[in-house]
Amino acid sequence: MCIRDRSKLQKLTFPWKGFWRKTWTRREMINGSWFPLEVFLLGIIFIAVPYFGSNNIAHFYLEDAFSVFPEISYDRSVPVINWMIIPYAALYLFYPATLILTPKNDKGRLELISAMQMLILATLFCVMIFLLFPAEVDMRNQIDWDSMNGIETILFEFIHTSDKPWNAWPSLHIVHSYCLARMITHWLNHNYSETKWAKPFMVLLWVEWTLLCISILTTKQHYMFDLFSGMFVGYFAWRFFQPTLDKIQSSDVDSILEEIGWSN
Repeated sequence: MCIRDRSKLQKLTFPWKGFWRKTWTRREMINGSWFPLEVFLLGIIFIAVPYFGSNNIAHFYLEDAFSVFPEISYDRSVPVINWMIIPYAALYLFYPATLILTPKNDKGRLELISAMQMLILATLFCVMIFLLFPAEVDMRNQIDWDSMNGIETILFEFIHTSDKPWNAWPSLHIVHSYCLARMITHWLNHNYSETKWAKPFMVLLWVEWTLLCISILTTKQHYMFDLFSGMFVGYFAWRFFQPTLDKIQSSDVDSILEEIGWSN
């Protein structure tokens, strides 16, 4: 199947020809170690800028105009559990774990590119919702700062300083962590299944993801609606990209490169 035969939606999931072309030509730099970092740095620009931009727009300009509060009575009855800020903050370990576990071959590199596109598109979709239906999470006053230890205080202060209580639903914490956990699981099953540590690591990964889901409620960072809408978007994003990831995994690399338009 050549690239012109794919639908426009399918083209979104295949590596973007022009966007990644120069990055692809540098894939062997530093024995291949530079490539995942460059993909991450490029991708994070198109994730962080829209996210924090929309967060500040909502905080400074939309607060007095209109807002949506998807709060239910149960949200305030969920207890604050200080130590749950640790699995909450552990999201930021998912990104380096993904880069480290990327297979050091062209199939793995193509899959990493598709995974980054999945995060970018999911983020942009959520940002549209953040701006169209801005929602403030107004529950931080339930937190008892005096009951925290040093690590908990540092993590809560970092989160509250860097992330204003907007961009509530869908929870990007859930969207990104789910997509990354599925990507890591994909590689563990296909590329590391013979290792002794793959299965224990997979169990640890999904236990952490479960704790992370709980933590967005017990740290008062999100409402329950944010959790479930984040799960829905994350699941949909994965299912949208999964056929392309499976195609890359099962196909000859040269045929994939020809389909993208990167063949010599």
